[in-house]
Amino acid sequence: MEETLMNKTKVYGTALGAVMALAAGALAAQADGICKNTVRVLAQPQDSLALNEKNKDEFEKLSGASFQIDYLNENDRRAKSRADASTIGKYNVYYIDEANVALFAASKWIYPVLDYYPKDYDFSDFDPGRQKVATFEGKPYFAPVTGGGDLMVYRKDLLDKAGLKPPATLDELIADVKKLHDPDHGVYGIALRGQRGSGANVWRWMPYFKGFGGQWFDGDKPTFDSDAGVKATQTYLDLFKYSAPGTKTGSWDESTGAFLSGQVALLIESSPLGALALDPKVSKVTDKVGFAAPPSPLTGGGYAHGLAIGVKGNKDDDARKCAGLFVAWATSKENEQRNLEAGNFGGLNRTSVLTSPAFNQKFSADLSKALSDTAKVTAVNFWQDADWPALGDRWGIELEELIAGTRTDVKGSLDELNDYAKELVAKKKK
Repeated sequence: MEETLMNKTKVYGTALGAVMALAAGALAAQADGICKNTVRVLAQPQDSLALNEKNKDEFEKLSGASFQIDYLNENDRRAKSRADASTIGKYNVYYIDEANVALFAASKWIYPVLDYYPKDYDFSDFDPGRQKVATFEGKPYFAPVTGGGDLMVYRKDLLDKAGLKPPATLDELIADVKKLHDPDHGVYGIALRGQRGSGANVWRWMPYFKGFGGQWFDGDKPTFDSDAGVKATQTYLDLFKYSAPGTKTGSWDESTGAFLSGQVALLIESSPLGALALDPKVSKVTDKVGFAAPPSPLTGGGYAHGLAIGVKGNKDDDARKCAGLFVAWATSKENEQRNLEAGNFGGLNRTSVLTSPAFNQKFSADLSKALSDTAKVTAVNFWQDADWPALGDRWGIELEELIAGTRTDVKGSLDELNDYAKELVAKKKK
């Protein structure tokens, strides 16, 4: 059995290598000499980009020029990219994310990525959820370098012992959380995020809000103090009764840490948890973990970071094509295969890679299926607007206070947020 598997793996690897070589050769013939100058990129550190830098010679042979990546931490990268894209345009390519794609696209600081993304690189192969996040007003603006949606990750042994199947609906989830909650024996039904922030407690609350039919706005009119907003908030607060210790004031680290240490029966979290749960270096439950899409009607919280083509930094059509070629090469199937071989789960964004035999061997077929299933329900849950961080962070403060009990009026809190949103909209009109 092992020998057969090894032979199949060798054959698969050889065939894949041949396909990659042919594809690279064909594309090189088409793109030879398109770049006249070094491609300048502003980004934040990612393992996949570091791997790209190890293969600079490949891009230079392909394009006729090399590239230089300047790295900054997330907040500094956001600030510098805004300043550069809106003024001098020193950079050809910007690393952007779900929180600022609306600002960059609406300000016309970047081009729709497909305007200059070579068709041979197959943009449609990217995970559908990540494509949604990269899209603003019907057009994608970046190619993903990292991203994901939500997974329900659960302890198979605890569900089996209780005679339960993985919950397929939110009602089943709530009932199962209550049954599995056993704090006297160190097991908690669920783990949530309570720490304030648009990317913390609000991120985990939004699937309930959207799942119940909530919308942030109707045109310019804020609508989140609706029945859906109240129901989502109350459901989230009720589930906190069964959440692991430390999560009322915690975020990703506390929520996932509680699961990885064996304290939590199930949770819904961003998809990188899938790989962590299978890693014996950080997980105590590697042989007991199962994966599924979030239970209906919850939506998956789509997020993504990626590479976009700058407007001011690319003065002519050749420069724009060169930047597009770099974006395509850096996020290509061939480079994703390198990420897979390196075990860099966060750098895997393409359906062809996430569903491949090599992925199943490196991680698991169960995780692959769950990622495919969750892509179908992944949505852009946040308000796609330049003011989203301000609105999300404001709600994060109120939601944290509701979780802590220093604030008790759910509807009144949402009404207060509605008033704040009206102020944001009014400022835009001035």
